[in-house]
Amino acid sequence: MGRTLRSIVITALTVLAVVVGMPATASAAAPTRVGYDVSYPQCGKTLPSARAFAVVGVNGGLSTRSNPCLGQQLAWAWRSNGSVDAQPKAQVYLNTANPGQVINQVTTWPSSGSTPYGQCDGTNSMACSWEYGWERASNSILSFFVPVAGAAGVDDAPSHYIWWLDVETTNTWQTGSTEALARNRATLEGMTASIIARGGRVGLYSTHQQWARIVGSVPSSSNLASRPSWLAGSDSLSDARSDCRNPALTPGGRVTLTQYIVNGLDRNHACT
Repeated sequence: MGRTLRSIVITALTVLAVVVGMPATASAAAPTRVGYDVSYPQCGKTLPSARAFAVVGVNGGLSTRSNPCLGQQLAWAWRSNGSVDAQPKAQVYLNTANPGQVINQVTTWPSSGSTPYGQCDGTNSMACSWEYGWERASNSILSFFVPVAGAAGVDDAPSHYIWWLDVETTNTWQTGSTEALARNRATLEGMTASIIARGGRVGLYSTHQQWARIVGSVPSSSNLASRPSWLAGSDSLSDARSDCRNPALTPGGRVTLTQYIVNGLDRNHACT
């Protein structure tokens, strides 16, 4: 009697599930589509176990310093689930700056080099600004990224990554004139050229307010034009989704990522 009644109840529940469209058994949860970006401030901290993709900072706050946790964080990034087709599982970003107005305080300012703006002669010029960007990106890639990435057992080919240029007012930039903004732009162009020469892809990270203060307008002839934009500044996922509809940082570009913060950790939304 008890066994017969139990069978009747189970059969009735199964029929009910079919009628109302409910699954008879629990279905597996869909993989997260949230991305994260991390760097040296997250060294030694527990990173999210569920992630669609991750962007790792190569530098330790300045372009002349390396992220001491780069290898571990790259390995973590490569274990992302890859559920967002348009976003590679592991990506990287570089710190940027142009200290040309304080050359006497900078040991890494170039003294020579052939550039699209002519020969660098060690002065605060468009040519030396471009050369500074080229050298800083090259050093970050060859001295910091490639050796550590290989040791971590992850892909160490620069050509297999998208390299985001982190453009923020917290770093040292030239100010006070349109010529200063043009020299800042030249530095980013030099970094872009260095990455492209190694087969990498380049994206631009900033807010519109910071970009306007640091770079200003970008001509369509610049190699910064048509690059994807990663916009910061959102406080929530809903704001991040809305930011996908904002203009790109440069002409011909498209907003592909937007950043927002939850519990002190940078999350990223992939624009579709």
